[in-house]
Amino acid sequence: MPSKRSESGDKTGILAASGRARQTAAGAHRPSGLYAISSETRDDDALAGWAEAVLSGGAVWLQYRDKGRDPARRLAQARRLLAACRRHGARLIVNDDVALARAIDADGVHLGRDDGDLATARAALGAGALIGVSCYADLARAQRLAAQGADYLAFGAFHASPTKPAAGVAGVGLLAAARPLGLPLVAIGGITPDNGGALVRAGADLLAVVSGLAFPPALAAAAARRYADLFAPPPGIPPQ
Repeated sequence: MPSKRSESGDKTGILAASGRARQTAAGAHRPSGLYAISSETRDDDALAGWAEAVLSGGAVWLQYRDKGRDPARRLAQARRLLAACRRHGARLIVNDDVALARAIDADGVHLGRDDGDLATARAALGAGALIGVSCYADLARAQRLAAQGADYLAFGAFHASPTKPAAGVAGVGLLAAARPLGLPLVAIGGITPDNGGALVRAGADLLAVVSGLAFPPALAAAAARRYADLFAPPPGIPPQ
């Protein structure tokens, strides 16, 4: 059964944000900006406050990531993050939990190597959902999943990451190699405001950040602004 979004037929905004190959082949509607990823916490209010902070700081996408086994807590937290995203005009992606994404009518889901297959997620969430995939440093995997209908491709880690210290290192040239696939490209892994600009210039549409935003709300908002500023056009050049 498709999600409420696909049943309504109002897919225009979601598809525009997804940057699907059939649209981005013409270079239109590619997302651009900070993709904030939450850290796991049992403090619902702290998580909601963090989300408000990074969204006010300029995050355009937010991912709810929680590997815990308390479904009631995860449902409540995800709903609060979705409400925050709606207030700020941002997208909410749920990490690796298709059922949760469907339950709250999130904008989509992100799938890693062991998080289920893309076709099953598409059948559950509908044609309008954003389905992103982790490609690590594997261009062949990206090519395969792009052909299967992924909406965006995430590569990394580009730098040593405290979140996933054992992750392999992706070379910056991978972004250029993946650009012809026509999908939005996400860079992740140890990204800071100081090293993120090089990834944007190399072709990253979105910078996914976990530890670089893991601060109390006042500090998280300021950190988010530093990342968002990496996507601002140089002086004298109008926004695209």
